[in-house]
Amino acid sequence: MERIVKKAKDFNELVMFEHSIFSLPFIFIAMVVAADGWFGFWLLFMGVLAALSARNFAMGVNRYADRDVDAANPRTASRPNVDGRLDSFSILIFIWVNAAIFVGVAYMINPLALKLSVPILLVLGSYSYFKRFSPLAHVVLGISLGLAPIAGVVAVSATIPLWSVLLSLGVIFWVAGFDLLYSLQDIDFDKEKGLHSIPSIYGAEATLFISALFHMLTVIFWTLFVWSAGLGILAFVAALGSGLVLAYEQKLVRKDFTQIDRAFFTVNGYLGIVFFALIILDKVVS
Repeated sequence: MERIVKKAKDFNELVMFEHSIFSLPFIFIAMVVAADGWFGFWLLFMGVLAALSARNFAMGVNRYADRDVDAANPRTASRPNVDGRLDSFSILIFIWVNAAIFVGVAYMINPLALKLSVPILLVLGSYSYFKRFSPLAHVVLGISLGLAPIAGVVAVSATIPLWSVLLSLGVIFWVAGFDLLYSLQDIDFDKEKGLHSIPSIYGAEATLFISALFHMLTVIFWTLFVWSAGLGILAFVAALGSGLVLAYEQKLVRKDFTQIDRAFFTVNGYLGIVFFALIILDKVVS
C-alpha cells in the first residue's frame, strides 16, 4: 500500500495535478453559459474527468518527450521522469490510459465530442515537440488550454457558437502570455541547447513586450465573448477586471524575475477562479 501511495505521489508531481486550476474554470464557464445556468451533475462529472484526463495526457507526453531536456536543466533535474522514480514505460502507460479515458468520456457525452477527441489529443501532444523547431510552442500551449471552453460548450450543446470561440481565443493568448513570462527562467538554458523559445531567440525585452501584447488581446477577446454571449454587468467586470490582474502580473515579473513563479501560479490561478465566480453570479442576478 505504501508503494502505491508513493507511486501516486510521483505521478502527481509528474503532472503537477494542482495546476489543473488553469483550465477547469474556463471549461465550466463555457458550460454555464451554454446551459444558461446549471448543466447537471452528470456533465459536471464528465467535464472534470475530461479535463483531468486531457491534462494528464498532455503533461505525460511533455514529460516523456522532455526527458533529455529536463535531465540537463538544473531547474527540472529532480523531476520524477528523470531522477529514476518513474521509468519511461510507466509514463507511456500513464499517457495511453489517460488518452483512453478522454476518448471514452467523449463517447459518453455526444457524437461531436467523440469526433473531436482524437484531434484534440493530437494538439495536446504536439506542444512538447514544437519548441524543438519553432518559437510558436508558446502559442501551441495556449491553443491546448484554449480548447477547454470549446470542449465545455460541445459537451452541453454539441455546437461551437461564436462566443465560445472568442472565449477560447482569450484563453489562448492568456496562456501564451504567461508561458512567455515563465519561459524567461530558462532563457540561457534554451540558448545553450538550441531550443526555440521566444526568449532565447528574441531576448527578454521582446518577450516582455509580446507577453503584454498577448494579454491585451486576452482582455479584448474576453470582452467580446461577454458581449457576444449577451451576458451582464458582472461578466463585463470579470473580463475587464482580468486586465488589471494581468497588468499586475506583468508588473510583478518586470520588477523582479524571481517573482515569476508567484505570477505564474498564484495570480493566474486566482484569475480563473474569480472569472468563473463572477460568471456564475452574473447568471444568478440576471
